[in-house]
Amino acid sequence: MIDKNVVKELVEEWLKENDYFLVDVIFAPGDRIIVEIDHADGVWIEDCAELSRFIQERLGEEVDNYEMEVGSAGIGQPFKVVQQYINYIGKDVEVMDAEGKKTHGILKEVNEPEFTVTTKEKQHIEGKKRPQIVEVDKTFNMNNIKYTKYLLSFK
Repeated sequence: MIDKNVVKELVEEWLKENDYFLVDVIFAPGDRIIVEIDHADGVWIEDCAELSRFIQERLGEEVDNYEMEVGSAGIGQPFKVVQQYINYIGKDVEVMDAEGKKTHGILKEVNEPEFTVTTKEKQHIEGKKRPQIVEVDKTFNMNNIKYTKYLLSFK
């Protein structure tokens, strides 16, 4: 039986020589090992294949009983590691807080474990008859939310 920590260590060894970072290692039903990596400029299939071969070579025959899948963390999927937050600074994100309320806005900054999202809200401004749309910074704690994910836009 392959240990998840052994796979993580092998991935981290390969990552030292590359600009990628580890998002997750998942042992899925059907004896599948799923390795998710990411990169600020996207993930190349050639690099996924190289990492897969690297892991298989190191594990030897032990990996023959498993299906190995190496790929990028899915776009539009919830962030799992801090580096994903950092990579999406300046981009549209959706945050679902612990109470289930969604907030949409631009990811402004990340100071682990907190991050700030700039949203647009209607507010009553003194001296104005109608509510005005203003930018408001909202700070969240990564440990107290359900998820944050990139909002893919086709504008």
